[in-house]
Amino acid sequence: MLFKVPLPETLAITLSLFSIVFFSIIFGATLPLLLKSLGVDPAHSSTSIQVIMDILGVVLTVVVSTLFLDSPFGEAVVYRLVG
Repeated sequence: MLFKVPLPETLAITLSLFSIVFFSIIFGATLPLLLKSLGVDPAHSSTSIQVIMDILGVVLTVVVSTLFLDSPFGEAVVYRLVG
C-alpha cells in the first residue's frame, strides 16, 4: 500500500468522485438542451451547471461517505471485499 488508506475510505472517495463526474456529464449535456427547448440561450447554462455541481458534489460526497462509513450496508460491502 502506497498511502495506507483504509479500504472503506478509499471506496467512499472513489465512488463519490465517480458519481460527481457522472452527474456532471449528464447535467452538462442535458441542461443546454433543456434551456434551448424553453427558448433561453443555452450559453447561460455554464454558470448554472457550475453551481448545481458544486452543491451536488458536496451532497453526493456526504451521502456516499455516510453510506460506506457509517451504515451496515458499508460494513457488509467492505466485509465482502476483504473477506
